[in-house]
Amino acid sequence: MDNAARGNTPKPTLKTIAKLTGLAVPTVSRALSGAEDINIDTRARVRAVADEIGYVPNRAGVRLRTGRTNVISLVMSTEHDVMNHTAKLISSVAGGLRNTPFHLNITPYFADEDPMKPIRYIVESGSADAVIFNQIKGQDPRVRYLLDRKFPFATHGRSDWSDQHAWFDFDNGSYGALGVRSLAARGRKHILLIAPPIDQSYGAAMIAGATAAAQHAGVSLAVMPGLSSDSPVDAIEAQLAAMLRDGDKTDGIIGGSTNSALAAVAAVESCGRVLGDDADVFTKEAITFLRRVRPRILAIHEDVAAAGDFLARAAMSLVRTPEAPPQQHLDVPPDTPL
Repeated sequence: MDNAARGNTPKPTLKTIAKLTGLAVPTVSRALSGAEDINIDTRARVRAVADEIGYVPNRAGVRLRTGRTNVISLVMSTEHDVMNHTAKLISSVAGGLRNTPFHLNITPYFADEDPMKPIRYIVESGSADAVIFNQIKGQDPRVRYLLDRKFPFATHGRSDWSDQHAWFDFDNGSYGALGVRSLAARGRKHILLIAPPIDQSYGAAMIAGATAAAQHAGVSLAVMPGLSSDSPVDAIEAQLAAMLRDGDKTDGIIGGSTNSALAAVAAVESCGRVLGDDADVFTKEAITFLRRVRPRILAIHEDVAAAGDFLARAAMSLVRTPEAPPQQHLDVPPDTPL
């Protein structure tokens, strides 16, 4: 009885692909590793044959030969929920690694845990070649730790050391300013900003941008006290509704997240005010949602898909060519009010 009859068909190897494609084994190996000096059509053909025959590289062997795991770890907090861009970021990072030798590993950590814990584990265990993470602080200890150890990483957001590492960031300072200008253009005089956590870089940037624009436009700006755009939707809605019922003059609201904007709309309408007439809400969203259920909301698109794809490519570049400058990109929202 032959191997196939026994269910012991030999596993496909690089030699199998080489025979089927007519290429040398080293060329096949380099094509599968995404070597850029191999023609893109050749890489695609080799990858297609590998997929067709079910070739799976021996990761232990790869690690022995190259010292790499071919794993990129995306480190995420479990605090996120379905209305923000977490799912979009995960899918876009995964898409950026598609058809490459790299695999995506999601490493979660909980709100009551030290965010350094998963980073230290990955570095000390060697379980990934690079990490991607977000919720960046100015003096972020994760960034400092990875820089000191020369471990490849890319961040969704900027630290105080952003000139030294790979990052993709949405210009939240410009976003805050655009929100104020857009609301002021609609005649709003009393603007409330539901800001991101102030200890995170994008929260400080958003507040600074909105504050400067408010001073220039001659309108008042307040930052919601006690809560942030990461706070529970129910808490934001309840506090804002109570403020409005107590005579607060807020007529324009900037949400630092889709969740907070959703809470603001609910609070405005629960007080009998009409969105777009009595008050306006300005926000950003990764997936068009709020504008479909509330067409009068003011919203701009934050391209989280581009962020994930960029961060995946930046992380791979650091692994493959550690001597190259880190890739960096700032996504700037439109300059004109909505």
